[in-house]
Order: sequence, then structure tokens, then C-alpha cells
Amino acid sequence: MATGTALREHHGLVAIELDGGPWRTVAVAAAAEARLTVGCSLDRERARTLGRALRRHRAREAAVRAVARRDHSRATLDARLERSGVRATERIETIEAAARAGLVDDARFAEARARQLASRGAGDLLVLDDLERNGIDSGTARATVATLDPERVRATRIVASRGLSERTLRYLASRGFSEESLEGLVADLESRALG
Repeated sequence: MATGTALREHHGLVAIELDGGPWRTVAVAAAAEARLTVGCSLDRERARTLGRALRRHRAREAAVRAVARRDHSRATLDARLERSGVRATERIETIEAAARAGLVDDARFAEARARQLASRGAGDLLVLDDLERNGIDSGTARATVATLDPERVRATRIVASRGLSERTLRYLASRGFSEESLEGLVADLESRALG
């Protein structure tokens, strides 16, 4: 069992000395959570507490870096933390804390993602599939898609820019537009062919 002989804070980190020699540098929050002080002994229990605090701190840091780059759903943040090597327990804790802080919100993520996809010419089926693949439950995904401009309106905009042709209709179908929303366009194309 070693005894802490010095703690030196520098830019959010604490350099810890044990028995007069340098040991390691940790985040201030982790050192505080483990209640490290000069003169305290680093017994097995305190070392475990410090280890848990360090894992939580690393998970929080990874989560903050992830949400600073782009919006995440709970599921995408979980996958990101898992790829970063964060244990399941810390991932769950971190995601809950991020949700409480408003950093992760599935409804907000779904709305932003759906609008982004729709603006890029995606139909409802593609948007629904994408949201569900990103961990959004089907009820939230369907409610979010219902807030978008109707598919027919979006399809009409695309036809206006690309022209009405079989190729455009195939494009729309490949982009997740339903048969129902394409029926009128197919009828228009057929009437042109006949007339």
C-alpha cells in the first residue's frame, strides 16, 4: 500500500506522487471522485474507485467529443463509445448523463436527420429506414416523417428540376418514394407518351 505524498494540479490534470516518486497523471474530476489527498493511502478499494472514476471520465470525454462534431441518437452515441473501447456500464451511465444534460435527444436527432435527408431528395421510406438504423424507435420515426413536406410535393420539386421521364421516376423510386406518391407522375408520363 502506497501513500500519496504530492498532488500537483496543472490544466485540469493532477500529477500524483506516491511514496515520494511520480506515479501517474489523472483528470482532476477523477482524483476528486476517488478522494485522493496528500497523506491518504492508496489501498485496493481507493485504487478501484480511482479506476472506475477514470473509466467514467474517459467515457464522458469521448461522448463530449462525439456530440461536439455532430448530433447523435442514443444508439449512435452508444456505438461510438463502444468503438472507443468504453465498457457497457460506463456507456449506459454516460448516455443517461448526456441525455439529462440535453446533449443527446432522439427526437431532436430524428427531426434534424429527417429534414436533412428530405432536403437531399429522400422519400419517406428511405427516411424511415435511416432513422430506424440510427436507433430511433418506429413511433418517433413515423411521427417525425409526418412533419415533413408531403412526399408528392417533394417528388414534384425533383421532377421540376430533373424533368419528367422514366429515368426520373426510377430515381425517385430508388430514393424511397412510395408508389402511391408516384402514381400521378406515372399517369402524367403515360398520357404524354400516348398524346
